[in-house]
Order: sequence, then structure tokens, then C-alpha cells
Amino acid sequence: MLTYNQPFIFQRADPYVVKADDGYYYFTASVPAYDGIILRRSRTLEGLTGAQEIYVWHRHASGPQSIHIWAPELHKLFGGWYIYYAAGDKDDIWNIRPYVLRCRGENPYEDTWEELGPMKACEEDEFSFTQFSLDATVFENNGKQYMVWAEKVGSGRQISNLYIAKMAAPDRLATRQVLLSTPDYEWERHGFWVNEGPSVLKHEGRIYLTYSASDTGPAYCVGMLSADEKSNLLDPGSWKKNREPVLASCPKYSIFGPGHDCFTEDERGNTILVYHARTKPEIEGDPLYNPNRHTMLMKVRWDEKGEPVFSLDEKEGNGKKPDV
Repeated sequence: MLTYNQPFIFQRADPYVVKADDGYYYFTASVPAYDGIILRRSRTLEGLTGAQEIYVWHRHASGPQSIHIWAPELHKLFGGWYIYYAAGDKDDIWNIRPYVLRCRGENPYEDTWEELGPMKACEEDEFSFTQFSLDATVFENNGKQYMVWAEKVGSGRQISNLYIAKMAAPDRLATRQVLLSTPDYEWERHGFWVNEGPSVLKHEGRIYLTYSASDTGPAYCVGMLSADEKSNLLDPGSWKKNREPVLASCPKYSIFGPGHDCFTEDERGNTILVYHARTKPEIEGDPLYNPNRHTMLMKVRWDEKGEPVFSLDEKEGNGKKPDV
């Protein structure tokens, strides 16, 4: 039985789950060593907990893609399977950029993967992917593919913003970047000024885009933007930004720093939020390298206006919350 808002898969941050047409659930995430990309699969969502985990790609020994392999996402688009992830360079560890892998077959778990290299901007765009950039996600709307990602701007203490563009190919943008969100509020500015980790949920004609804000400690939280699916998604005016986070730390339930989420469905068609969080407020060492960010699940509810509700109250199931 599924349990909510408690560790589902231990020490797996930045989780991503996709329910595929082949009947499998696929899971990937950042591993504590940040040394490659893992994949699990199961016929059931619950089965991902104990599913065999394999590496489909390892970091390079040196140069680009040799350190900080972060936040992989598995997507089927343009007729094939692709993984989007971020990676740095051992000689310049914060030289983080988004990269793309392509599956050589139709089975992402069993077939081999090949590198397509870094994500590329369109010819008219001189800004995208030129600075620290990561957490690329993709989604389809009205027959067109879009990418949303985080990228830092400025000199000195940089700001991480969210940008959106249409895609021309799995590894190339079709349009210039459009600024979608910047850290406007105090809850987005704890430690660092951050908007990152975007994820898309579509429901009854609306597009909901959640994202993570602030540093990766207990202040880490989830914000949300929304737009009409018929609107021009490259017009910032089409998007409405919530003034408060939609999910934040809750000492009552021992959940700290929830964020970097995605959405999937359970076997009954319920919308499930997949996110990571810690179970203790104290963090030993650098929060970035502390391994105790765990994948958790939450059943998404809908209010009378049709808006998603993210509640930590529900624990459904027979599992006992562990002290980790």
C-alpha cells in the first residue's frame, strides 16, 4: 500500500517518475555521489520502492560532464526517449549546463543510451545556457514542445530565474528564452535568490508550473505559476504567480525542505506529487552534499475552483514513519 508524505525511496533527491505507455513506471533521480544517471522500473507505483536500480550512464573522467550530475528527467518526445540532466566540469565545478541523452531503442531500461551533448539555443538567442543553468523540463501543449529551465544571471551573487522557450528538436530550442519567473518574495530568497526545479501539471484547461525556491536546507519550498492552456505561453503576462509557497517545511510532520517535484498518476488515475524532503531540520555538513533528501509521494487534491491542493496531512497506508 502506498504511503504519503514519508520516505518512499531513501536518499534519492530531485525525483522524476513517468508512467509510460508500455505499462511501466520509470523512476530516476540524483544519487548522493552525483556520479551518473540511474533508472528503475515497476509495473506499479508502489513497486518502485524495491525495484532494481541500474546505471544507464556514468559521468566522464574529466572535462565537461565529469562532476555534479544532477536532476535527470526521462521524457518521451519527438518519437523517442530522452533524458535531460545537468552536469559540471571537475576543473570548473560550477560550470553547470543541461545535457541530453537519447535512447537508441524503444526500451529505456534495457536499451543503450547515447549522448547528444549540451542543450543548444536557437541562432537568435545569445543568452540561453551561457551561464550556470540546470533543471530543464519539457512539456507538450497544443502540439508544440516547450522547455523550462533555471539559469543564473548577474555578476557576483547571482540570481536563479526560470526561463521558457519552444523546442525545435530534443536538443535545440526554436525560440529565444523568455523570463518566466524571478525570486520576487522573501520565501524565495533564503540563503540564495532561487527559482529552480520546474515541473508541469495540466488539469481542466489550465497549466500549473511548480518550482523550488531558496537554498536547499529547511527553507527550500515549492512555489507555483499557472496559465490557460490556450494562452500564449511565451508571453509572461499569460502566467499568474502565487504570492505564497504551495508547499513548505512542516515540523509537525517532520518534513523539511520539500521541493524539486514532478507529477505522475497512480493506478487509479489520481494525480500524485513526487518530491524530495528531509526528515530532520539539522543538516550535517553542506546541505548540497548531505545525502538525506528522500523521495516522497503526495496525493494531489483539487479545490472548488479546480486548483491543486498540496497537503501534508494525508499519510494513508500501513507504513510507520522511520527516524532517518
